[in-house]
Amino acid sequence: MSCLFGFDVGTKIIGVSVGNRLTGTARALAAVPVRDGVPDWQTLDNLRREWLPAELVVGLPVDNEGKEQPMTRTARRFAQRIGKRYSLPVAFADERMTSQEAARRFAAGRAAGTRKRSDAKSIDAEAAAVILESYLLSS
Repeated sequence: MSCLFGFDVGTKIIGVSVGNRLTGTARALAAVPVRDGVPDWQTLDNLRREWLPAELVVGLPVDNEGKEQPMTRTARRFAQRIGKRYSLPVAFADERMTSQEAARRFAAGRAAGTRKRSDAKSIDAEAAAVILESYLLSS
């Protein structure tokens, strides 16, 4: 019951992370492609079967004043679809500044030699981990 998934929803890639409510930690899991507005459900289904999350957390993109923007509707639509598909509760987390934090973590990993340039596609999954960590800290 302590495993959660976090999502950073984009128009081309959805970053996925897995977290643990007991430890309050999260880590990047996958970058799932989106084609014509449809995520790769097979990959998401496989991740769900492997990890059995009890809750889903979707990053809610808002502007600097906290107002909704066009991507907010995309994230809400994805949340509705995935919650229904998996019959799991879905929570939202403010995703302001998560991409910058994910990029900072990636750059730090590159500087430390633990990340390669070819790992750049995983920044979306890292952003999902930042979203999930933020949610775990606030809940």
